Amino acid sequence: MTAAPSELDGAKVIATAVVDGTVRPTEATVHSGPKGIIPSASALTIVESETSFYLFYCDREWQVLTDTWHLSVSEAKAQAEFEYAGISKVWKNAV
Repeated sequence: MTAAPSELDGAKVIATAVVDGTVRPTEATVHSGPKGIIPSASALTIVESETSFYLFYCDREWQVLTDTWHLSVSEAKAQAEFEYAGISKVWKNAV
């Protein structure tokens, strides 16, 4: 994968995590869009909006596939762990 961006969809990236061999999609949730089921993400990012945070599910080029909204970074990380077992160990804070 390329280096993680510092901004996605106009929002500041706070943390990134690559879904590597140590991370397993739990299949506890299903994300869908106009074209059907969205495949597992290759990477996750947490971005900050004015009053909340988004967990972005990204492809290998850091294109956003879908997102979830959260009141805090810890809530976003808890959702990420619920969907991707082991992701908590690979988060990297943005520089």
